[in-house]
Amino acid sequence: MSRPEQTLELAGLRAIAVGDPDAARVVVVLLHGFQMTPGDLSPFAHSLQAPAWFLFPEAPLAAEPTGRAWWHIDAKLRALALEVGPRDFAGQHPPDLPAARTLLLAFLQAAKARAGARPLVVGGFSQGGMLACDSVLRCELAVAAMVLFSASRIAFDEWAPLLAGDRVRGLPVLVSHGERDGDLAFSAGEGLRDCLTDAGADVTWLPFAQGHEIPLVVWRRLRKLLVTLAA
Repeated sequence: MSRPEQTLELAGLRAIAVGDPDAARVVVVLLHGFQMTPGDLSPFAHSLQAPAWFLFPEAPLAAEPTGRAWWHIDAKLRALALEVGPRDFAGQHPPDLPAARTLLLAFLQAAKARAGARPLVVGGFSQGGMLACDSVLRCELAVAAMVLFSASRIAFDEWAPLLAGDRVRGLPVLVSHGERDGDLAFSAGEGLRDCLTDAGADVTWLPFAQGHEIPLVVWRRLRKLLVTLAA
């Protein structure tokens, strides 16, 4: 069954919104990955039939050769890197990352204002998941859960003091990763899982047999999380 959908702007970012913002019991912000658009993820919000209002913000940069990006990645250098094998972004510090973080934090503040007392869930796929986790670690915003799909740590040396506090202690976090991921190494997903677990987060680890994607089993687990938060 189709749900209400509209395009709106919050804190300077365009977004696709799916669901009834007044009737929803949970607000969910999900970031798309590199070379993707919000429209690549928004159809799933219709099929999930969860009691949520979904916001899919659009990344600010154009990606090569298509889609959008949260920070610039050179297409030729990316292709060369992938020839070596799947990557782990833990040691990288993209120059555009601070600007992307600033944009997202403003968007999350606006989303939280819309959410009010309702739970706010933040997450994303691949590059979007990296930015989501990096931003949540650095803000004081009350987040009910994180969902990180086929992602990685990023600028990890900056995360260490943030993880040492209570920011994610007890926070439900769903981390999924494909065992055959040819873009971000499966070990990158394991590293993300482990650092959050060590910081005291309530991590649900969901490996799957496929590649760099969000299979049905992951969407079903997301729906279960949202229904639990809405109860």
